[in-house]
Amino acid sequence: MEMRGMMGGFYKISEWIMRLSVTNVLWVLCSLPVWYFMLSLLHSETTDQFVVTFILISILSPFTLFPATSAMFSVARKWVMGDTDVPLFKTFFRSYKANYLQAMLGGLLYMVLFAILIIDYQVYLKNLKGFGVLAILFLALMVLLFISLFQFFSMLSHFHMKTIQLVKNAVILTIGRPLRSLSTAIVSAFVIYISLFKFTFLIPFFMGSIIAVVAFFNFYQTIQKMQAKTEADSNDLPIEESPTKDEEESGKNGSV
Repeated sequence: MEMRGMMGGFYKISEWIMRLSVTNVLWVLCSLPVWYFMLSLLHSETTDQFVVTFILISILSPFTLFPATSAMFSVARKWVMGDTDVPLFKTFFRSYKANYLQAMLGGLLYMVLFAILIIDYQVYLKNLKGFGVLAILFLALMVLLFISLFQFFSMLSHFHMKTIQLVKNAVILTIGRPLRSLSTAIVSAFVIYISLFKFTFLIPFFMGSIIAVVAFFNFYQTIQKMQAKTEADSNDLPIEESPTKDEEESGKNGSV
């Protein structure tokens, strides 16, 4: 019997607290080396120590943080699409295993792009006089690339594509739907801010899972609107041509 009234509301809230916290804990545990070095980064005493720690984080992230984040987005995808009673451990680790290679390759590609932009930013900012505008441009590109990460993880959890297509379409979708992308970035920045400076208990229990739900919700709303438009429109993004994870699984099982 379904609980109603105030008790029903408390029960639903407690369920969501459990879902978000369990998923977030799994995300943290599966990317624990990165979090360890992030804590070390905050306590760096010298510039050299900061740089070395940052490089270690960049090297480890594609192998730990990216696959864990893709698994967390896969769980968030199920919630947003209405399957709120999905088994958390099974869904998380099945997605972690299935998407590990693409998440790792995508992470390596993103790290290379970030490294190129950071080096260019430093060169034009410090070493070349009169090129400050280009430095600002590279900084803006870094912000754009960072925001596209939300689209990348959402697309990785939802569509079957090649890794290079995921990265390319993530950037295109970020540019093509700036309001949705900006709202995701603002909410995520707010959650990160209060997690780091106000309520640090959110980091191990809620920070990542809340961001994943918000990011995939905005992504899914965008995809639904795009799919509602005329398929013959040649200006549509090529995302629609790729099957979703559910369609691919149905095909493998012989479903119509």
